[in-house]
Amino acid sequence: MDYNALSRDILSAAGGNDNIASFTHCMTRLRLNVADPDAVDVDRIKQLDGVLGVVPGQQVQIVVGPGHADRLDQAFAAVSSASHVSFDDEDEDEEDAVASLLGGGDRVRDVASETRAKVKARQNTGVHAVFRHIGNIFIPVIPGFVAGGIIASIANFWKLADPTIVKNPWFLAFAALGAIVTGALNFIVGHNTAKEFGGTPVLGFIAGGVPYMTALAGIAAVKGADGSITTPAQPLVLPLFGQLSPGLGGVIGVMVTAWVFTLIEKQLRKVIPASLELFIIPALTVMLGAVAAVIIIMPLSALLMQGLTWLLVDFGLKQGGVIGGFLMSSLFLPMVMLGVHQGLTPLHAQLIADHGFTELLPILAMAGGGQDGMAIAVWLKTKSKKLRTIIKSALPLGLLGIGEPLIYGVSLPLIYPFITACLGAGFGGAFIAWGMQQGGSFGAQTLGLSGLFMTGVITPGHWFWYLGGLGIAILMGFVLTYFFGFKEKMVERLG
Repeated sequence: MDYNALSRDILSAAGGNDNIASFTHCMTRLRLNVADPDAVDVDRIKQLDGVLGVVPGQQVQIVVGPGHADRLDQAFAAVSSASHVSFDDEDEDEEDAVASLLGGGDRVRDVASETRAKVKARQNTGVHAVFRHIGNIFIPVIPGFVAGGIIASIANFWKLADPTIVKNPWFLAFAALGAIVTGALNFIVGHNTAKEFGGTPVLGFIAGGVPYMTALAGIAAVKGADGSITTPAQPLVLPLFGQLSPGLGGVIGVMVTAWVFTLIEKQLRKVIPASLELFIIPALTVMLGAVAAVIIIMPLSALLMQGLTWLLVDFGLKQGGVIGGFLMSSLFLPMVMLGVHQGLTPLHAQLIADHGFTELLPILAMAGGGQDGMAIAVWLKTKSKKLRTIIKSALPLGLLGIGEPLIYGVSLPLIYPFITACLGAGFGGAFIAWGMQQGGSFGAQTLGLSGLFMTGVITPGHWFWYLGGLGIAILMGFVLTYFFGFKEKMVERLG
């Protein structure tokens, strides 16, 4: 794609610089905020090479696809004198513009956006605010997780094909690339937490390192003349919580520590003169924050992390078995609807960091399979061209793990298909939980992938269980919806 030529053509068709107040981009679109929408030649823009769709309005959204949007934005900045602003809405792509790549995107946008707006309007409590902050902290990390997971998967396939390759230093270096993000996760989370709450990012980076200091275990990071590491006689011990160890509290401890660092920093700025700010505030923030982390945050965060792991993994899956798997997968879509699903992200990340995979993600991913089966059933039963168009646009995305168009564009507006999709997902989750009982624990080695795409990052040797669960979720979502979940009169709810 010639981004420079395309930018010039778009600028001309949009009415020139005088008609563009500002512009930005998101994952799939170049967005132009225009003064006069009528001055934009939408049909001309649609005919340009590389343009996959246009959403007209006060903000003209030009769909070019993932990867292209960022490059087109950079090229457009070079030819336009309009103000360039950043865009940080992380989820609306999945309901409208991505769906328009497959046709019928405007209809998906209208139905999905209206439904999502109603759902989001109810997510205004303090608890929801906490979960939104968690999402904002971890969403920027997902590309790194995906990259690391794909590299790890390639390395796993490579080892299966040639077990002797593990002796090759080039292979070891390649495989190590996949572990960089998980190895540095505490620093990344600390940095993002400070940034999210308005603190200094580098101090958040330091906060991410405090819970992982080897000195807590009595190991000094000082080498002697002979290269040996000197070790104090005793590790750090607290009166109430006992001996501390590096990593106690995991990423939850890191997030809270970085948040406390930010609070301390802001309070110090109120009392420290500006002339002394650089010399006093950073050092005091680190020292005071580290004391709070070691004495209070780490032990309490460890208890919270242990409680979550016991409830969801040890009790929910290992003891709950197929019933636990059914409940978790069938309840995940309501969690998404209530806006609390982001609260599980730190647990997923910690499980991956601790032993290479999270058992929970394959179970929860069955929610997408239930939605896919539901959509196929509705598509076969309905006589509504409008509804069939929506499903035609959204179903391929659902199979690939992007479920929001189906949730907000089909199942939630119709109501009962949402229930049958959840129940169908439960059967897939039960199958995977049974597989974990039969063949040992397995899971997803990275965050950010779902649907068919998750197959490649499932623990090697356990792909059958994941694909089998996905197939069962799709089948049961279809059966339950076809026979019990959909009647034609429900189409009226789409408006």
